[in-house]
Amino acid sequence: MNGAAVVQLVGGGHALWVIVQRLLPLTRWTVAVPVLGAIIFAVTWGHQPPTAVLVMVGLLLAGCVFAAVHHAEVVAHRVGEPFGALILAVAVTVIEVVLIVMLMVSGGPDTSTLARDTVFAAAMITCNGIVGLALLVGSLQPGVASFKPEGTAPALATVATLATLTLVLPTFTTSTPGPEYSAEQLGFASVASLALYLLFVFVQTVRDRGDFLPAETDISDGEKQAGSPSGREALASLGMLVVGLVAVVGLAKVESPAIEGAVAAIDAPPSAVGVMIALLVLLPETLASVRNARRGRLQISLNLAFGSAMASIGLTIPTIAVVSIWLPGRLVLGLNATQIVLLVLTVAVGALAAPLGRAGLLQSGVRLVIFAAFLFLAVRP
Repeated sequence: MNGAAVVQLVGGGHALWVIVQRLLPLTRWTVAVPVLGAIIFAVTWGHQPPTAVLVMVGLLLAGCVFAAVHHAEVVAHRVGEPFGALILAVAVTVIEVVLIVMLMVSGGPDTSTLARDTVFAAAMITCNGIVGLALLVGSLQPGVASFKPEGTAPALATVATLATLTLVLPTFTTSTPGPEYSAEQLGFASVASLALYLLFVFVQTVRDRGDFLPAETDISDGEKQAGSPSGREALASLGMLVVGLVAVVGLAKVESPAIEGAVAAIDAPPSAVGVMIALLVLLPETLASVRNARRGRLQISLNLAFGSAMASIGLTIPTIAVVSIWLPGRLVLGLNATQIVLLVLTVAVGALAAPLGRAGLLQSGVRLVIFAAFLFLAVRP
């Protein structure tokens, strides 16, 4: 990008920002930052920004993450749990699916494992990283951090089933060579995954909703006394949540060349880029989960983590299956041996801990070690 192009981009962004200043109350940074992030994303689309712009993009990315968490909490307060956790999980996953499709369309045959790597990374980040952090924060609070096993155990079982159907079985089927599904197998796995995810949402929000709500003793007096946001405020926050998530994903994509350069510099495999971008995209859910754990609402933290893992698999794989009809090249879904071992270890540890209904420091440490092993092996496979 030459100097004239940079000046043109900055000038266009300034003009748009002047309009935003007149339309929005700038005293509310949670409104201004996501809008500015979306504007910067729009004006830098298709260009290679200079280093100074990339630094600003990184700062805006962090601000958009915090703003998205704020708006998600406003919406959650209005609609109640577990709907609030479900809204954030689905919103992030929809944006994630759009990003994957965009990269697959523009990336050519080199993106044959992109969907697999992104979904697997999302599952490991949520089930080990986010859950581990939530348990760590919860276990450091006074008293014992507790959750409802009748809600957590079925959630983990659903994640394990979805991951096995879509990411493990393709490695062992024989209809097609390599870790791929045939067209019929892919169709079955997609329909089964979507149906199972929708069934879980029905159980979580309607049939057995109480199993996924925090105990009454976990809700602070301040939360009980705080008034619920108005419908207008909640709707505005829902719109800003979408804007913030779009900005997070878009700015992460703008930063991706710099991330690719860093990955190449440390001689890591290309799949590490997807892991790093997934970490950025899942930051809003991570922060929301830690905040709830700090307030003693560990059940909501677990709802966020496992709900995100389910949404990532149950929505991404069916969408990619449909899009792959028009995309050239292969769609590799089967995990390799190292990834399968990490997934089995994750499910085994979760299955042993879920029936306890109590969180301890050791449980958080185990999950965080598995998460660290995943990150290390993503860089040094």
